[in-house]
Amino acid sequence: MSNDPINLYDYEERAKLTLPHNDWDTIDAGAMDMFTTRRNRSAFESLTLRPRFLRDITERDISTTVLGEKVSMPVFICPAGSHMKAHPEGERATARGAGMSNALMMLSTSSNCSMEEVADVATAPLWFQLYHRGYELTEMLVHRAEEAGFKAICLTVDTPSPSPKERDLRNQYERRHDLGNFRGSDRPRSEISGTDETPGWNVSRTTPLTWRELEWLRGLTSLPLVLKGIRTAEDAHMAVENGVNGILVSTHGGRQMDMTMGAIEMLPEVVEAAKGQAEVYLDSGVRRGSDVIKALALGARAVGIGRPLFWGLAVNGAEGVHGVLELLREEVDRAMSYCGQTNIQELEPNLVNIPAGWGPGPISF
Repeated sequence: MSNDPINLYDYEERAKLTLPHNDWDTIDAGAMDMFTTRRNRSAFESLTLRPRFLRDITERDISTTVLGEKVSMPVFICPAGSHMKAHPEGERATARGAGMSNALMMLSTSSNCSMEEVADVATAPLWFQLYHRGYELTEMLVHRAEEAGFKAICLTVDTPSPSPKERDLRNQYERRHDLGNFRGSDRPRSEISGTDETPGWNVSRTTPLTWRELEWLRGLTSLPLVLKGIRTAEDAHMAVENGVNGILVSTHGGRQMDMTMGAIEMLPEVVEAAKGQAEVYLDSGVRRGSDVIKALALGARAVGIGRPLFWGLAVNGAEGVHGVLELLREEVDRAMSYCGQTNIQELEPNLVNIPAGWGPGPISF
């Protein structure tokens, strides 16, 4: 009898046993009381599926496209920093695992491997997640990403200030690995770090990120622009008015700002405000194939996983990342069959029961 993990929670349990305590804590932690981290799950769990039977579901297709790029399923690898804390091969192992599943991978600005090193081993589409580091560093990153063959720039907008994880503070957690995209730059760590990668969260930002920067950023590259972290109809409306190609509804896994709704609760108003002018994606709290179906039924084009990629990496490197994705593939396909659906890009309406009082309610702006 095989001892392979049979769901993502099996990977989580094994990763916790595998990783050093402080590394596990920084992967698992959310901001402050972790209300939003928990709500990302409880909001998914309060939605239920409406099964449809007596249909021919023999041939099912869960492949899709993201900004025109074909992928084998509507699940992607979220951008997350410092994969080497889970596996010595870091983001290169993640990229190989994503390639085995022909799944999109988004690479973090704060990766331990450089974008060029990751592109060298990738066989599936790559997007580059951008933290705005001031005009000079941002321009350098964007040009390198385009030259390395990345297919889109995914700008994170939901980290206006550092947000220390209280577990990390308690552990006095130190980041041990280089930031590969800045190797040899001789810049102080406070300039090149994200929101939680320096001891004491000493992050310096001289250039604020506002809507005005989007025009400048679009002028740097011909690549599509996706905004990560949009959570309201108002900001989604502004995003499409500013010509973005995609919106990633995300709570950052509840790791930056606490006391918000779960990402899935904020998805419908963003989809409505986008009015089909930008593709909409979602991350935060996805653990089952049924979660994927729920998000797509509410208007997402694809969904991403964050913490589970670390679980897969910690358990079995590239094969572990591949294993996590393949478990989700199997679950998405099974949920499709029980909902009487045959094409993930053409889901019928009314597949999801939304309980009374769920989400923010009607939004006007």
